Amino acid sequence: MTIKNLFLAGALMVASLTLASAKTYDFSLAAPSQVGPITLAAGHYTLKMLGGDVVEFTNLDTNKKAMVEVKINNLGDKVDATSVNLKDEAGTQRVTSIDLQDTGSKLEF
Repeated sequence: MTIKNLFLAGALMVASLTLASAKTYDFSLAAPSQVGPITLAAGHYTLKMLGGDVVEFTNLDTNKKAMVEVKINNLGDKVDATSVNLKDEAGTQRVTSIDLQDTGSKLEF
């Protein structure tokens, strides 16, 4: 094996460990809700940061996944619980932001 191959193998191991240890956040939606360009069905979800400005939603009831781009804002202080902020727009429920537990981060859609 060449040094280049060893380096590549090491980089892949580090990347996979980073993804495996990515923090997830749980929340529920009581009704179908628009999140950016997609609609999430009512149900229980996990949210995982994929890196950069992309998050992945996994519906724990159906195991369906969806990815959405977000804007990440710093709240300053850590929040105690993950909270979903909703707005009713002409009878459609829209997720405007999600505050992430134990972080000072707010995801805006």
